Amino acid sequence: MSLQLQEVVNKALNLSPEERAELAHELILSLDDTRDKEVETAWDAEIESRVREIKSGKAKGRPAEDILAEIRAKYS
Repeated sequence: MSLQLQEVVNKALNLSPEERAELAHELILSLDDTRDKEVETAWDAEIESRVREIKSGKAKGRPAEDILAEIRAKYS
């Protein structure tokens, strides 16, 4: 690993978990030159909307095990 890259990694590790996740997201997206900016923007808005709904209590999460059990029961 180059010294410059190590410096970037060290700085990134001092970010909050949310900032590190956003940085990782941006870095991964930068690897795909064919991405559709409109689609990416729409998904980002949708994700932010869903997070706000969960944090406000408007929407509630359910355990994945419960959802998968319902799907198995429905299609078995």
